[in-house]
Amino acid sequence: MKTTPEHNARIAKMTFASVYPHYISKVEKKGRTQEELQEVIQWLTGFDKNKIQELIIEKASFETFFQRAALNPNAHLIHGVICGYRIEAIENPLTKHVRYLDKLVDELAKGRKMEKILRSK
Repeated sequence: MKTTPEHNARIAKMTFASVYPHYISKVEKKGRTQEELQEVIQWLTGFDKNKIQELIIEKASFETFFQRAALNPNAHLIHGVICGYRIEAIENPLTKHVRYLDKLVDELAKGRKMEKILRSK
């Protein structure tokens, strides 16, 4: 399934603050913690707990969020399908980065071991 320019623009404008509570809810319903969620976000983006909070208060768009992120060099190891899209087939870099985050949150909620989520060797 290919992303459309409209889909990519919608994702770019979406705020991290609007999605973060859904991430928390999703992982906590499955017995995981907000601290584990923050660990996953930090692994992908380099943002610590304080920086995540700043971006939430600022209502940073995903475009701004990922412009400021230092994407983990192993992020390319994140594969699979999320929201109907095969991550490795997504051409738009921003949309791919957002789907990386979605996939990591999904894996956390599904109970996958943290070392697997963080692509540890």
